[in-house]
Amino acid sequence: MADRQSLILEAAVRVIARNGVRGLRVEELAAEAGVSTALIYYHFKDRAGLVRRTLAFISDRATGYTDEALADADTEDARTVLLQLLLGELQDLPRVRENSIAWGELRASAVFDADLRAALAESTRCWSQDAAEAVSAAQAAGLADLRAEPLDVAERLTALVEGLSERWLSGSVTLDRARELLTGAVDAELGPRPPLAE
Repeated sequence: MADRQSLILEAAVRVIARNGVRGLRVEELAAEAGVSTALIYYHFKDRAGLVRRTLAFISDRATGYTDEALADADTEDARTVLLQLLLGELQDLPRVRENSIAWGELRASAVFDADLRAALAESTRCWSQDAAEAVSAAQAAGLADLRAEPLDVAERLTALVEGLSERWLSGSVTLDRARELLTGAVDAELGPRPPLAE
């Protein structure tokens, strides 16, 4: 992606996180990004195109920081990989907070915008599929109940992440408590961790 486009999309995430999707004004975005409104329209055609591309940018950015969390975990334990994939969305880092706020705003706006709804559904499907693959890997490694349906588990857990994120960001629950609840949910979904083989 061209540097100017990335700069604009980073600014769009900040503006959405600060003002909401309905508060996203191209003029304010241009000032935030330090570019002309004409350049924004050149790259994104219209506001709807900008919002859709911002959603894709947020999803890509989330993949980046969850991949970093997985790398930091430095484990091949498939169950831990699943947990870290999910916990990566609950970190008190500026870009994670910003991403999570903007994601919540875009999800709420999708209720009223069919085009955004379709793009959000696809992004959510991809995230759930990644989590389902991690559940399947945990099952194959003998670290999760084989009776669990991977996609069902993944959809419940990713929905829980979104709900916990909203509660954390709105001050209804602490980050530590959100992470504790998510860890407990992974254990409940996958079943007890088997004892170490002797």
